[in-house]
Amino acid sequence: MSWGAFKAALVGIVAGGAVTCAITLTAPGADAKSTYESPYGYDRTWNAAVRLVRVDNQWKVTEIDKGNGYVLFEYKSVNDAHTTPGTLELVRGREDEDPVSVLAQLPKEPSYHEQHLLDELAAKMRGEYGDPPVRKPHPPGTGPEAGPDGGGGTD
Repeated sequence: MSWGAFKAALVGIVAGGAVTCAITLTAPGADAKSTYESPYGYDRTWNAAVRLVRVDNQWKVTEIDKGNGYVLFEYKSVNDAHTTPGTLELVRGREDEDPVSVLAQLPKEPSYHEQHLLDELAAKMRGEYGDPPVRKPHPPGTGPEAGPDGGGGTD
């Protein structure tokens, strides 16, 4: 093999390796996240989520922080005896009456476990608090669609 052919092959191998590394590093991870938009407000959603983990499912809570909105726990599937780490994270809306985003993460379980957990939370809240509260519409020019100056956003 000539030196020129060797250099061309080496450049091809290095370039292929670089592309493979770039794809691997930038591809989304296997960690699944499932979300639920709770219309019940932060305090009600927080209380129901903690009761669901601690009382209803009797999972061990390893860390809890209401101010930052997360619960870390040891998830145990009904069908399996092993436990895996789980997280529920609550993200407040801009205003008090905005929906609260609830993110469930069970990284070592299939995503349907996360969705089942959020479905349990939604059913619990509807059962305990009734139908979700009806949001009052924002007066014209004051809702989230308004520009930063409170105007309609177009001139």
